[in-house]
Amino acid sequence: MTTKPLLQEKSSIRIIFWICIAEILTMQGVFTFSSMLPFFLAEWKLDSIDAGWISGIYYGSYMISVMILVSLTDWIDAKKIYITGVLITLISCIGFALFVEGYWSAMLFRALGGIGLAGTYMPGLKALTDRLSGTSRVRATSFYTSSFGVGSALSFLIGGSILKWFPWQIAFWIAGLCALLALLIVSKVFENRPNRVGSRSGLRSLDFRPVIRNSNVMGWIACYTTHNYELFAFRSWIVVYLTFALTGVTGGFLIQPTNIIFFGVLLGMPSSVIGNELAMRYGRIRVVVSIMCLSAVLAIVVGNSIGLSAPLLIALVLVYGCFVTGDSASITTGAIESASEGNRGVTMAVHSSIGFIGSFLGPIGFGLVLNTFGGHNSSEAWFWAFSSTGFVLLLGPILLLILRTVKKT
Repeated sequence: MTTKPLLQEKSSIRIIFWICIAEILTMQGVFTFSSMLPFFLAEWKLDSIDAGWISGIYYGSYMISVMILVSLTDWIDAKKIYITGVLITLISCIGFALFVEGYWSAMLFRALGGIGLAGTYMPGLKALTDRLSGTSRVRATSFYTSSFGVGSALSFLIGGSILKWFPWQIAFWIAGLCALLALLIVSKVFENRPNRVGSRSGLRSLDFRPVIRNSNVMGWIACYTTHNYELFAFRSWIVVYLTFALTGVTGGFLIQPTNIIFFGVLLGMPSSVIGNELAMRYGRIRVVVSIMCLSAVLAIVVGNSIGLSAPLLIALVLVYGCFVTGDSASITTGAIESASEGNRGVTMAVHSSIGFIGSFLGPIGFGLVLNTFGGHNSSEAWFWAFSSTGFVLLLGPILLLILRTVKKT
């Protein structure tokens, strides 16, 4: 009687482990450009708005394509969508290394990379949760979304490290190789499942109305949108911020900015998992609203921290980074658990697509504010850029509470 559940638990752990590894591997091209942004600003003579667009277009193309790709997972086995996404990711990384020479070519291959992410991130979560149930599914969501942070950390580390010793193109070749390894893992770990013929047609998989009418889900999506605005503004610009803020500070470059962010983003995995565990114990809404409010305050504090000693500045950035990601798994879990069984795929599609409007606008909005107040070499500009990010973030919990009130009435 106890042997079968034990075997099922071991199987679930094995699947979660390997799919999280695959997720980390597919992430290696996501922040490579951001990790080298100080170099590209000088090499390609970019201003803050240009750099914001190259960073943001990745998430803009994700936003558009994820709506279709994830919705289809209610009809087509998500494993097939995932494999397609990995192949696109592979092409985008190798193409960036071979053909990119400036602003427009970078925009093209970054946009292609966003389509690849749309085919891997949420379809990977859908494929994983389709094969699990109960608490395994809830905790799998937490670990999987946290793996996004681990992949991000390694992407920063590889990009920053490669640039010191090799041509920048090598980092994108490494990212392409990682995508190939992810393809092999997913092909082996996930069993093939038949399409759901007769349950949902392809067109019904693209019917977003049930999701939009679900005010509980839309509240979590609002939080996810402003969370992503902050997250991707932070990760797109933080290396440039630290490069500026630590220049001339005693001991400022004992640790390279990309190494600081590597450790900071790594801390995002336990912070996201802990946030989700706290939400399960003390209430999801209470914990998420608290984390987002504190994160908004820290955004303003970090933006006003230029001139502090290097250890204190680095500590503030690391703490802020933990709060930036602390609500991630809780928000996504809230959306998934608020969805009906038959609409989970399309709910994840709307969640990702609308949520990544924030991802698209975050780097651009941050760069626009930065440029408006004097550019990336102005302390005042950094204060207003971070502060504006904090104000945008607060819109999420406000809308969550409003939509929860609408649901009750």
